[in-house]
Amino acid sequence: MRRLGIAVLATVMVLMVVGPAGAAAGGSGPDPVRFSTFNASLNRFSQGDLRAELEAAVAGAPTSQLSAVLEIIAINDPDVLLINEFDYDPEAGALFAMLAGYGYHFIAPSNTGVPSGADLDNSGSVGGPNDAFGFGFFPGQFGMLVLSKYPIGDVRTFQNFLWKDMPGALLPELDGVSWYSDEELDIVRLSSKSHWDVSIEIGRKVVHFLVSHPTPPVFDGPEDRNGTRNSDEIRFWADYIIPSQSGYIYDDAGTTGGLTPGAFFVIAGDQNSDPLDGDSIPGSAQQLLDHPRVNAKVTPSSEGAVEASALQGGANDAHLSDPAFDTADFSDSAPGNLRADYVLPSKALRITDAAVFWPVQADPLFDLVGVFPFPSSDHRLVWVDVNVPGR
Repeated sequence: MRRLGIAVLATVMVLMVVGPAGAAAGGSGPDPVRFSTFNASLNRFSQGDLRAELEAAVAGAPTSQLSAVLEIIAINDPDVLLINEFDYDPEAGALFAMLAGYGYHFIAPSNTGVPSGADLDNSGSVGGPNDAFGFGFFPGQFGMLVLSKYPIGDVRTFQNFLWKDMPGALLPELDGVSWYSDEELDIVRLSSKSHWDVSIEIGRKVVHFLVSHPTPPVFDGPEDRNGTRNSDEIRFWADYIIPSQSGYIYDDAGTTGGLTPGAFFVIAGDQNSDPLDGDSIPGSAQQLLDHPRVNAKVTPSSEGAVEASALQGGANDAHLSDPAFDTADFSDSAPGNLRADYVLPSKALRITDAAVFWPVQADPLFDLVGVFPFPSSDHRLVWVDVNVPGR
């Protein structure tokens, strides 16, 4: 605890002396560029709690979990980082960016906790987290935050895109009848949080950081409304990066279409879908992993995940995916540890290195990830280093 607290205070001191990291980089940072995703479990029970915790950290009194998260980020030192499960609050986003040492950040509203006014879970009553546009107890809970050492340019958000407007959408049914009424289909959004296309300006080039956090494919019934939504949330990016398949897409400003041909991109986020194990619809993750425009030649891995799978046993013993690729430490009875978090660059971006931050138990850094109850998060930070041509 003392070591973690000192790490946060040291970060603040560095910021006070030399200013935010990235501000001086201005596109001339190291080559390659490290892109990362981290579901840091920074969601809190009440609106405003996260901001208060961050204000206390700036004042020199960080919580142990926040300290662990910040130390994990400092050790892995991503140039561009997505934080999943960060409650939407612009002031909290700015505070966290300062504490983590990033000169640029982006935060925007999330569908989580936003009341729909409809009985979306068909419980017979309206209200509560299950009837929000995305599960949450208050607007923005479980949201997202992007941090960057490079300038952030144009951003497109897709919070309001309707699920029914995706051609061939896997809209849920029960006994052959649509789960949602026609009136509900006119308001049900695809994104459980949001989808963002964040332009990262790296020298003379732009890399589109395509970030999201699809809903877990569980906590529903035989209609599989969360499983089908998870799969289509993943599919959104698969269509977005193909010009001939993205014409149906519109952003929150009304602009249609996806990426232009040849654009660089990195898809990142907690996709809540393992390629072979868990509860997601088979083939959901493969929509990205097997995509003709995605570079999936190098899979981030760790020795700690292999050790955890062997020590914990349970559901892990029957898994088909290589445990070295796991990124989340879930219940050992079901579903076991899974590969849930992804960083997937475009094929034009050559991968030079990749890893999951999951130390083995003999490593002193293991204390940062630990075992349940986790000192930081049940997910692990994942990073990929890429060369950006012509930067």
